[in-house]
Amino acid sequence: MNIFKVFDVAGSALSAQSVRLNTIASNLANADVVSNSPDQAYKARQPVFAAVLDHANQDQAAARVKVAGIVESQAPVRKEYVPQHPLADAEGYIYTSNVNVVEEMANMISASRSYQSNVEVLNTSKQLLLNTLRIGQ
Repeated sequence: MNIFKVFDVAGSALSAQSVRLNTIASNLANADVVSNSPDQAYKARQPVFAAVLDHANQDQAAARVKVAGIVESQAPVRKEYVPQHPLADAEGYIYTSNVNVVEEMANMISASRSYQSNVEVLNTSKQLLLNTLRIGQ
């Protein structure tokens, strides 16, 4: 594998983890959002990743990470009986998001560590290339 492809792979992984962290931040920011119907309640979102194989050179193919899309959670929103709430429906219920804060925090730690690992891959690759160039001096 061409050493420069390491930068492409790690760079695409950094970009994907950045999308993941932004999605988690959005979920956490909307964790306590209240609505007057289940259709309007915020639903947690998760990015979907895919490996993309570079077919340009089969001898030195490298897989990159691509964000294939962002999907909404199919988990039901929470229904609470709060008749005095201004957004309560005719039956006195409000609907809150289906974001699980504990899961999102664990997901954020995982994404942060993945991001950090890819930064380390880039730094190590850079140092190896610099050391290789110094050999010729």
